[in-house]
Amino acid sequence: MSRFDWLSGYLAELEDEHVIVHSGSAQTLAPAHLLIIDPEDWGKAASVAKNMDLRWSGIWADEQDSDIVLSAVLVNQGDYVVLRTALLGEQPEIASHTPLYPGADRMERHLADMFGVTFTDHPDTRRWIRHQAWQEGEHPLRAGFPVQGNPPERTPADADYPSPPIQGSGVYEIPVGPVHAGIIEPGHFRFQAAGEPILRLEERLGYVHKGIEKIAVGRDAAGLARLAGRISGDSTVAHTWAACQALERASGIRPPERASIIRGLLSERERIANHIGDIGAICNDVGFAFAQMQCQALREQWQRRSGELSGHRLMMDVVVPGGVMINLDDAAIATLREDHARLREQARSLFDILDDQPSLEDRLLSTGYLSPETARALGASGYVGKASGQAIDLRTDGLYAPYTRLRFNIALSESGDVATRMGIRQEEVFSSLNLMDEMLKMLEQQTDRTDIYIELPSRPGGEGLGLIDGWRGEIVSYVRLDDEGRVARFFARDPSWFTWPALERIVLGNIVPDFPVCNKSVNGSYSGHDL
Repeated sequence: MSRFDWLSGYLAELEDEHVIVHSGSAQTLAPAHLLIIDPEDWGKAASVAKNMDLRWSGIWADEQDSDIVLSAVLVNQGDYVVLRTALLGEQPEIASHTPLYPGADRMERHLADMFGVTFTDHPDTRRWIRHQAWQEGEHPLRAGFPVQGNPPERTPADADYPSPPIQGSGVYEIPVGPVHAGIIEPGHFRFQAAGEPILRLEERLGYVHKGIEKIAVGRDAAGLARLAGRISGDSTVAHTWAACQALERASGIRPPERASIIRGLLSERERIANHIGDIGAICNDVGFAFAQMQCQALREQWQRRSGELSGHRLMMDVVVPGGVMINLDDAAIATLREDHARLREQARSLFDILDDQPSLEDRLLSTGYLSPETARALGASGYVGKASGQAIDLRTDGLYAPYTRLRFNIALSESGDVATRMGIRQEEVFSSLNLMDEMLKMLEQQTDRTDIYIELPSRPGGEGLGLIDGWRGEIVSYVRLDDEGRVARFFARDPSWFTWPALERIVLGNIVPDFPVCNKSVNGSYSGHDL
């Protein structure tokens, strides 16, 4: 079924259910369809989408004049649709999507804190991102709120955040964080357990809120790209690419083919570096330090090469609006091809050892199970989703170059445990190496090897959607430009918005000592979530 066939069916369903879709409102927000509906039909539209088995992928708000314009992204087998409606800015109120799509929970609470939107029928009205940093009635993403806020001399502790306990004999709580023993970002985890088995886990995030959405306003394209690259340092290529893709679509241009291929190479390098690092960390969390040392050595070699080629170990600020900052000559291509062959051989030998370790198998098999039904309900993508049967990979949907010219099979399983999530990562390492070899061939076959950048034209009022498959999964970025061609609104949705809630389900029934390995097998980004 083509995207317009299912879109027509969607519209028909809406009309049959008496949901009013304004005449001529089926527009595009490339590559998505844009459906403008009445506010009172917001909940009904989500109900129809749920019945049609559409996946919920994100939501953002945008203050325009006296209105709050609300947009939600839904997906059907790689086809994207954006539902949009406008609310009065004084008392914005609308139906919640959370009762139908549990993954919408925290993002709706984020909008309630940041914009003052009231979501009726939302199951959890506690503030999410505010953390006492702003007073009741203050909403930082509203236009009149200053960037620096109105901070008190000392922000009060968030000690009164209500966390309902589980009642019962022998049930106790273990508070962990937000400051941790390791050198990691802050997050609070409140365990409720009976003996060693975990009965409930509640996360409290938002401690590294950076004001990304607020400080993006007024930037030019280059400034926004630099900011996007700092949303989550381990995903700097993916987030920058998504922001640049949104900017390019808002400006009505496509980057040169060579630039798209190099972007693909950088993104796959980022995927491999993080997967190898996390495979080692998973093993280390169950006492198998040998694997950690081997993986760290491989990752270090890989990142040193990234630094030599791009000027930065994490390849930061290499992807720019309109293209890339680096080119690859024949010598660089030959070096990369040798690196790929070497890593393929080294990784295969190492992974064979990991797959033949009974002690490792004993700790990882059946630990941290996430069912396909729960993964689907939460919208989990990336290795977390794939290990639980969710075939979500934007690289296979034909949405963006260079993957429009590449074919590969998605690593997929329904086993859903820590061992499977580690196995998906292993498969993706080899898949990425194969894809990168194909990209190197594409670079060699090009006649023009110098075209890596195109200037973005000024297109005031344009808007664009960026959709990139990062190493953690699906990234969604939205950009709207003002009348001077500068950023009026920027929103970036990291995959961690959906995998953090998945972790709360993954640990249920597991023993407390297994939380670290469950957590590492998910490895949500604090910074990518906290914006």
